[in-house]
Amino acid sequence: MTTTEIINEAESNMKKTVEVVKKEFASMRAGRATPALLDKITVNYYGTPTPVNQLANISVPEARLLLIQPWDKTALPEIEKAILKSDLGITPASDGVVIRLTIPQLTRERRVELMKVIKKKAEEGRVAIRNIRRDTNDQLKSQQKEGKISEDDLKRKQEDVQKMTDRMIKDIDALLANKEQEIMQV
Repeated sequence: MTTTEIINEAESNMKKTVEVVKKEFASMRAGRATPALLDKITVNYYGTPTPVNQLANISVPEARLLLIQPWDKTALPEIEKAILKSDLGITPASDGVVIRLTIPQLTRERRVELMKVIKKKAEEGRVAIRNIRRDTNDQLKSQQKEGKISEDDLKRKQEDVQKMTDRMIKDIDALLANKEQEIMQV
C-alpha cells in the first residue's frame, strides 16, 4: 500500500467516524421533532425486523409533532409496539390511520442528562479519530523502516495526518456545539 493510499484510507475512516457521531446526535431527542428520532426503531413486519422509515411516511407538521403514516395499515399496531418498546420515552397516539408522536418539552434534569450523553458520544468519536491517526502513523513508520519513504517524507505525511485529525475533531466539536445549543434551547 502506498503512503497516499494509507492517508486516503485514514481520511475515509475519519469521515465515517464523523458521520456516525452525526447520526448518533440526530437520533437523540432534544425537544424538537425530527424523523431521525425513529432511525433506530425496527418493527416486526411479517416476521422481519424492518426500520419504521421503510414502512411509513414520517412527517413533521409542527415543531414538536411527528406524524407516522404507514403504507400498510396492518403494520400500525406493530409500529406502535416498537415505539413503546424503544428508549424514546414517548407514548404514541393512534387513530387507526396515523400515529402521532408529541415530543414533550425537556425538563432541566433531562437536558443535563442529554448533555452528558452527547459529550460522551463526541468524546468517543474523538478517540476513534485519534486511534485512526495512531494506526496511520504506525503504517507510515513501517513504510519508512522498509525503506519505501524517507524520514523527511515520513515527517511531512505525519503532519498531514495531524492536520486531517485536527480538522475532523473540529467537525465533531462543531456538531457537539450545535447539539448542545439545540438541547439548551427552551
